[in-house]
Amino acid sequence: MRQKEFKLAKTLTNYALQAVKIYGKRVPDGGNGRRGLPPLEGKSRRRLNASMASRESAFIDITPEVLLKAYSCGIFPMAESADDPALYWIEPERRGIMPLDRFHLPGRLARTIRSTPLTVVVDRDFDAVIEGCAQPQPGRSRTWINGRIRTLYRKLYQRGDCHTVEVYDGEVLIGGLYGVSLGRAFFGESMFHRARDASKIALVHLVARLKAGGYRLLDTQFVTEHLRSFGAIEVSRPVYHRLLDAALVGEADFAALPVDQPIPGETILARLAQG
Repeated sequence: MRQKEFKLAKTLTNYALQAVKIYGKRVPDGGNGRRGLPPLEGKSRRRLNASMASRESAFIDITPEVLLKAYSCGIFPMAESADDPALYWIEPERRGIMPLDRFHLPGRLARTIRSTPLTVVVDRDFDAVIEGCAQPQPGRSRTWINGRIRTLYRKLYQRGDCHTVEVYDGEVLIGGLYGVSLGRAFFGESMFHRARDASKIALVHLVARLKAGGYRLLDTQFVTEHLRSFGAIEVSRPVYHRLLDAALVGEADFAALPVDQPIPGETILARLAQG
């Protein structure tokens, strides 16, 4: 769920990790326009990246616990490319969210979901989903999913903190998405499709599941035209943090709809219609 071009608010993993460990929750704005990240003491970011990337890759281990703490601070990791071993913390100035109470389902897609022979399940094959997300897509020739991202989110998945929505044509995976669940917030990480409407169907199933489970926030990180057609909007950093703080209170239930069997399209549409 990331767009190809955006302004990166990034710093080296060890730098942001230090901030998360020291301050626990959020760091006050250090005057550099990046809430949660202290200033870089005047050093060139390009020079800092070049001189320290290999060191942080070799010695800094991001644990699932640290990653979840980072999400609670409003930041998330990315790599520059699949071949770049370094990870960077990102906090966009404008954050993409999908208001669950204003989700827009196009009529044509609703008819497709009602009649499709495709099967939609959750949490069946994480590795296949992240592999699909890492492959080139129309308008996206490069991936930000490197080996460390795969390993880290697989650990979250094994803990039950990361989930997938998967769309199958028979036994063939043709689309899906994955994201992180924390409190009553769900952080959409990436999605993919190999057939028309597959990722859209996955998104609709996700929204219905989140609404059924009592979630309050669906974070899309950035807004693409694709997501905008479903009602995604951008909010300022202060607004996002207020929404995040509220969503971190209490617990939602990703398994409010069954997780051990496919969910029929009619059930999904009925859940969406309940508001």
